[in-house]
Amino acid sequence: MTEAYTPPKVWTWDAESGGRFASINRPIAGATHDKVLPHGQHPFQLYSLATPNGVKVTVMFEELLAAGHKGAEYDAWLIKIGDGDQFGSGFVEINPNSKIPALIDRSGGDPVRIFESGAILLHLAEKFGAFLGAPERRAEMLSWLFWQMGSAPYLGGGFGHFYAYAPEPMEYPINRFTMEVKRQLDVLDRNLADRKFITGDDYTIADMAIWPWYGNLVLGRQYDAGEFLDVQSYENARRWAKEIDARPAVQRGRMVNRTFGEPHEQLHERHSAEDFDTQTQDKIGAED
Repeated sequence: MTEAYTPPKVWTWDAESGGRFASINRPIAGATHDKVLPHGQHPFQLYSLATPNGVKVTVMFEELLAAGHKGAEYDAWLIKIGDGDQFGSGFVEINPNSKIPALIDRSGGDPVRIFESGAILLHLAEKFGAFLGAPERRAEMLSWLFWQMGSAPYLGGGFGHFYAYAPEPMEYPINRFTMEVKRQLDVLDRNLADRKFITGDDYTIADMAIWPWYGNLVLGRQYDAGEFLDVQSYENARRWAKEIDARPAVQRGRMVNRTFGEPHEQLHERHSAEDFDTQTQDKIGAED
């Protein structure tokens, strides 16, 4: 920072000070407009975007289906957060916090809303009795699941924001959050030194939660910060990240609600397994 900043006695919102995200950030909750959400025929209706938090859930659905849980069929609807879709009245009814992902579960009759990605993972794992790991490791799995939920804001809202998205680079916040992210990577790398997956031999929702954030980070996909963070040095985390990255269900999950990257990797909406072969952006563009 080039000049000292003295906080006012009472903070007031300046909509112009939000930088790249000024148009969608505000200090109050609630809907800004009326918008009914679409819904399909499957038991689960997901409203999301392929950010790391969104990818957690689409990977979980694809893993459930790959494991033979036919009841896990789902519709995935695109929520364009840059356009403010998360502030529509229908979305706010599902998630009063106006963040993706949000899920409606109609598999038991009356619709149930679930928001927060970790809660969605746990809800689905318990419903299908899958990816919870060995019972004697349940506490360990839950600890790592909540570690991710508590740690990711430092990576995304802290490091990612100031390193990649802030209006101008600022040394203090970049240093502060870089130190914390590297500490978190060291925690993860040490844990994986003698474990195949996060809690041992079992692939669980803890892996699905951590991988879209820290797995993609050590694979050099997050914030173009691989060299800056020296991700090559986290050998155990990279080995784990590559193994999960190679799973077909993970590869499919990464594509759902994705609006960036190569056209063949973008499946804006997912309503059936066949959509991966017919509805990616390269296929739709070819038809046009």
